[in-house]
Formats: sequence, structure tokens, C-alpha cells
Amino acid sequence: MDDELSDREKDVVRLICQECTNNEIAEKLFISPRTVESHRQRIVEKIGAKNTVGIVIYAIINNIHPLERI
Repeated sequence: MDDELSDREKDVVRLICQECTNNEIAEKLFISPRTVESHRQRIVEKIGAKNTVGIVIYAIINNIHPLERI
């Protein structure tokens, strides 16, 4: 099901799951914060999420980001 996200969008999702801010994501991926916002918006639209929590849940369910025990 995660086939609908591009590789770059998956990178953004992984960093969202690591609690990175848009600015931190931009720095790590060598893109502008505005581009991160565009990716976030496209991700939300593609997966039908309402907010960041929805993105994280999607990432865990679709094995984009592993659920780790603390």
C-alpha cells in the first residue's frame, strides 16, 4: 500500500516519525523547508491522514518506520 508514496516522501515520513521539525528534515535531505511542507501536504492527501499522527500511524502500519519498544 505504501507504493503510492515516492521514495522522497517516504524519507520525509521516516524523519517525521523521528520527531524532526520541517527545518531539520530540510537540512537532512538538503531541500528547503518549503519543499518539506509541500511533501507533507502531498503525503497527507495521498494517504488520507488528517494530521501528523495519521502519518505516523500509516508509517507503522505500512512498515515504513518500525515500531520500537522503549
